[in-house]
Amino acid sequence: MQNLSLDIKGMTCASCVNRIEKALKKNSGVINASVNLATEKAQIEFDQSQLNPDQIIEIVSKVGYEATLPTTKPVDKEDEIQREMFKVILAAMLSFPLMLPMFTPVHLSAWTQLILAIPVQFILGARFYISGWKAIKAMSGNMELLVAIGTSAAFGLSLYLMSQDLSNHLYFESGSIIITLVLFGKYLEARAKQQTTKAIRSLEALQPSRARVIRNGSEVEIALTDIKKADVVIVRPGERIPVDGKVLNGSSEVDESLITGESLPVEKNLSDKVISGSINGHGLLQIEVTATGSETMLARIIRMVEDAQVKKAPIQRLVDKVSAYFVPIVLGIALVTILATGFITGDWEKAIIHGVAVLVIACPCALGLATPTSIMVGTGVAASAGILIKDAEALEVTHKVNMVVFDKTGTLTSGKPSVAHLSDEKLLPLLASIQSGSEHPLAHAVLSFAKDKNVSFSPARNVRAIVGQGVEATIDGVTYILGSKKILDGKNSSNAQTHEQKGETVSYLAKKDPFEVLGFITFHDTIKPDAQRAIDKLHALGIKSMMLSGDNQGSAEAVARSLGIDKVKAEVLPGDKASVIQELKKEGMTVAMVGDGINDAPALASADVGMAMSTGTDVAMHTSGITLMRGNPALIADAISISQKTYSKIQQNLFWAFIYNVIGIPLAALGYLSPMVAGAAMALSSVSVVTNSLLLKRWKPE
Repeated sequence: MQNLSLDIKGMTCASCVNRIEKALKKNSGVINASVNLATEKAQIEFDQSQLNPDQIIEIVSKVGYEATLPTTKPVDKEDEIQREMFKVILAAMLSFPLMLPMFTPVHLSAWTQLILAIPVQFILGARFYISGWKAIKAMSGNMELLVAIGTSAAFGLSLYLMSQDLSNHLYFESGSIIITLVLFGKYLEARAKQQTTKAIRSLEALQPSRARVIRNGSEVEIALTDIKKADVVIVRPGERIPVDGKVLNGSSEVDESLITGESLPVEKNLSDKVISGSINGHGLLQIEVTATGSETMLARIIRMVEDAQVKKAPIQRLVDKVSAYFVPIVLGIALVTILATGFITGDWEKAIIHGVAVLVIACPCALGLATPTSIMVGTGVAASAGILIKDAEALEVTHKVNMVVFDKTGTLTSGKPSVAHLSDEKLLPLLASIQSGSEHPLAHAVLSFAKDKNVSFSPARNVRAIVGQGVEATIDGVTYILGSKKILDGKNSSNAQTHEQKGETVSYLAKKDPFEVLGFITFHDTIKPDAQRAIDKLHALGIKSMMLSGDNQGSAEAVARSLGIDKVKAEVLPGDKASVIQELKKEGMTVAMVGDGINDAPALASADVGMAMSTGTDVAMHTSGITLMRGNPALIADAISISQKTYSKIQQNLFWAFIYNVIGIPLAALGYLSPMVAGAAMALSSVSVVTNSLLLKRWKPE
């Protein structure tokens, strides 16, 4: 299976989206296809043994749309928008004289009206005929087809009246003004849609195109594309850091706010990691490159936000089903309106005008934009606050969360434990030997403690992890076990309860055969400064909290008590965390799991929505639906807040999109709306939906 992203040109409404998706899914080689009207992109999963990208592009072309592979450079649509504005101005200049007889005693001859109307109808309005014809060939319909049929009917009726010497009231102005209003609506829509992609474009602009590197002992400036891993990059004060890397020399404070949302500069010293796109402060830095181009954190963030904006939210499926039948139903209503009005009143001129109004006001465009524009803005403002939302489904589900489950270490606590107590200092060489090859945070604490005490040791042999319990190792022919209370298995009652009650993590050291407990070591891990605020914010939203930890009961309960967490489940094996999540879901909870380690990945995947700390492992981030860039638990409530606001906007937009048609179509059919008023209402519906979505940009994290 392979993924392909395409840029699609020529879409005008939700019907276009359906047509492209339907054509793609007809092919057996396409596993899934999702097309987004607002971003003008398609995300396609396909079997590369049956199809290639060129063949997929050909499928899209056959149904009347232009598909291209996305460019690496940010696309600025300002020139295209300016051309749209020019067309609107020209159409308005030609249409304005046609309106004069409506407001003044000025009377234009029929031939003057025809000459003014032709360029608007067939040159500036050519796009409607082209798109409409493509829709007919594909046995489908779209908004452009409705406009083409409606304005052509008004134009044709006017020609008929001219031929009958009935030139007192022609309808050339109706067609011209409708086309002008629709073009104006498209222009406003394009401007508003450009604003929705502002977050992506601001991220893309963060990375400089060139950088200074040390080559053969001297400093040279080269293109960013020529930089390789392990190169040494020089970053001067005030410059943007061009790559991901670690500090080889120098110290500084770095502004990472546009990437992580962290408002305060972060101090960087020897071996500290730096992120591409962040701004160097007062110091000169030499940075060893660890990632370039598409591998950098910034590039991954951009991809994640783009993917979230392209993919559809579950609520969009209802909209797609409605819009698939929308155009044929509208054409049917227009035909019934013409026939009914004509036969009842005998005035076929009036009947055609009523039918034209029905065709013009029925705009599936607003339906197509209602959901994706909200998601685009919502994911964009979330990204600027340090909340990366992987897909639209995660964004939609998060608003329903009523239980947040926390892992303890690295999520609520700093994840950097230190030794608090050792029952017998003679055990320290053994402990250090056992932990010498481990990357576990507790191992780092033991080795750091041993270093401070100037204890010498040699690495243990036959080191073997015991999942969820500890580690087994051989030293000088003797096998030892170091781990949690579970290794005691009831064989010894020594459990250091007073240390557990203080909130310390206890590890026991024992000989394996015969089993004998030699002593214990305890660790203290500080609670994150924002952990209390995170729990308080969740409670303020009416959301319950639970802590899930492999740590001992006493330590887990001490942390939970200090933070006011509602439920605690301690001494849970990594494989059992997912089972706890499933039990909560069976109880009717919508569960968010927050974690940072590899052992949290199954639970993150099992939850309704997984939230990973970026300070944790890549596995946790890939498994989760939301990544918190600052590792700050207070962002959890903000993620739920932006999800609630975005979902609210989607509901508002769908209401307005439906209400325009529910009210407008009957009024047009009954003759209460002229075609010109219908055209204005249609243009307004799309603009109001996009503008309402843009109001999300006012959201700020607390």
